[in-house]
Amino acid sequence: MTAAQVPTWPILTIPGVPRGGTVSDIVGLANAAAESDGNPPLSEQTLVNLRMAHAHPGQLLVFATYASDSSSDGQNEELAGVAVVSLPRSPDENGVLELVVRPTYRNQGVGTSLIKAIQAEDLPELRAWSHGNHAAAVELASNAGYMPVRELWRMRQTRAALEQSVLKRAAPDVVLPPRVILRTFRPGQDEEAWLRANAAAFAHHAEQGATTLEDFQARMAEDWFEPEGLILAVREEDDHVLGFHWTKVHPRSGSHPAIGEVYVVGVTPEAQGMGLGKALTVAGIEHLHSKGLQAIMLYVDGDNTAAASLYRALGFTRWDVDVMYAPGVEPENL
Repeated sequence: MTAAQVPTWPILTIPGVPRGGTVSDIVGLANAAAESDGNPPLSEQTLVNLRMAHAHPGQLLVFATYASDSSSDGQNEELAGVAVVSLPRSPDENGVLELVVRPTYRNQGVGTSLIKAIQAEDLPELRAWSHGNHAAAVELASNAGYMPVRELWRMRQTRAALEQSVLKRAAPDVVLPPRVILRTFRPGQDEEAWLRANAAAFAHHAEQGATTLEDFQARMAEDWFEPEGLILAVREEDDHVLGFHWTKVHPRSGSHPAIGEVYVVGVTPEAQGMGLGKALTVAGIEHLHSKGLQAIMLYVDGDNTAAASLYRALGFTRWDVDVMYAPGVEPENL
């Protein structure tokens, strides 16, 4: 099929708050793509935004196209492709685009039709994530005039790799600074303290540092959340939070086994240089391995050489990569 023969799909634009059925359709499509590709096509933040759209009615713009379900004699329609644009909450942020096409409708012009509909909206400073950066996504981005501007690595570690790692052999136990202890998060008591620590630790990182109580509660409501998986480092004398390691367990999905994740590790500026980040990282990894998981993953920016070096010393190796694209921008940090 030539470019001129690629069909154009009708695109439904859904501003504001997607209907509950639409959100369910999007989650089902994302699950089908993840099973086929081995990568979740939509970030957790995007899924949270969809579920919380009622609280931020102007934050989302959804582009969708449906096709008749051949298994039901054309009586039902299924979501063939969707693009979700999370619009910026503040002037110093960029809008973020994520797009996914159902495996059975790929190479039929769905992605191209979605991109054209988005470009017709003339959304300024829009960035797009390609999770796994598969060849089809690279081609679609290039054809749309998007260039790569950021790499986010996925790194993976097994229990055997941890036991043989440089840091584990050198320091087999978690070593904490004086008068600092670790404890688990207490729902209903620690939310505000965690928010303050998170904001301080990620003051340079708008996406994470701007987390609100509403955002935090939305994640706590997710099926995967467990208080014991959020480890806090506190001052022994006053319980002041100095840092934290929030872990996550992705349950088994189809042929993909359960896997743990180093979700967020944060250390407040006042506790920098005390070795607390390393201690929290190791403590969280030990917690995940204690649950019987065979592998743990994490995300790290490709240009964060210090963090990548620490993770390599703990037995992590580069596993996959997500790439962020921006329209008409020369590559940066690649």
